[in-house]
Amino acid sequence: MITGKYPALRLRRNRKNSWIRRLVQENDLSHNDLILPIFLTGGKNKKIKINSMPGIFRYSVDLIPKIVENAIGNKIPMIAFFPNTDNKKKNNIGTEALNENNLVCRALKITKKKFENEIGIMTDVALDPYTSHGHDGLIRSNKILNDETIEILIQQSLLQAEMGSDVLAPSDMMDGRIGKIRKALDKKKFIDVQLLSYAVKYASNFYGPFRDAVGSKRALKGDKKTYQMDYANSDEAIREVSLDIKEGADIVMVKPGMPYLDIISKIKNKFKIPVFAYQVSGEYSLIQNGINRNIISKNAILESLISFKRAGASAIVTYFANEIAKELD
Repeated sequence: MITGKYPALRLRRNRKNSWIRRLVQENDLSHNDLILPIFLTGGKNKKIKINSMPGIFRYSVDLIPKIVENAIGNKIPMIAFFPNTDNKKKNNIGTEALNENNLVCRALKITKKKFENEIGIMTDVALDPYTSHGHDGLIRSNKILNDETIEILIQQSLLQAEMGSDVLAPSDMMDGRIGKIRKALDKKKFIDVQLLSYAVKYASNFYGPFRDAVGSKRALKGDKKTYQMDYANSDEAIREVSLDIKEGADIVMVKPGMPYLDIISKIKNKFKIPVFAYQVSGEYSLIQNGINRNIISKNAILESLISFKRAGASAIVTYFANEIAKELD
């Protein structure tokens, strides 16, 4: 609490030079805060531009070791794989998710073989990259089936754990999936595999470029409002996190990021659990396009990431990870 008053108290004194601003700075960003998302595609020696995400590409699995080596060189502690599945391999029930030779599994195997534990690997547990309808679960009579979907997610989780995933990240928003996945992992002796629950995933308008990147945008029929959260709600977020912690979540995620800094803060203050934030594709594209058109300064990248730390985020999934890591050096 400020007890002094002007003119004896002048807060600008602590802003007068860069050295004092550095000394009194309350939050900072380090390499340890960064998680790099990587998009996968089929074929060989492929680097495919994503038009809605300037500067971001899909990579074929044979190029992944070079991408991972670069991330390690940038001192990034974890990467996250997201596949762009060939439409020919998609169907209503997402069976490609359970194929041990799918893009994610192949990327896991090649990365673990070459780098072992030099860098952590997070994998997405959800069906939307594999379904012909673009939803995160099984559908019957235009309804997303909760319990039936979980049975598939359990199999997907076990497969990814077997292939070497360090952190399984269920992003589907089915009720009860964290507890059932944790139980299945422990039964199969994958007790050290972590669960990063997308506990708070809003039915947001900021996901469009990501859906382009993984190839689900055109396929998506309807919206995801019956399972993702209403962006008007905050108390609901607390309930979601509370349930997932009880079911065995090691870490929780808030997605999207910047529009939900208040949610990150509430969760961190209430539960004292590691809270990760996802600076999603729409956030990235808005900032990057603004920079490219000289509408905003490049310094907006650091400002946006520091805002997550100020809110209480332990780490940030961001497409700016490589770029900002180099600047932190």
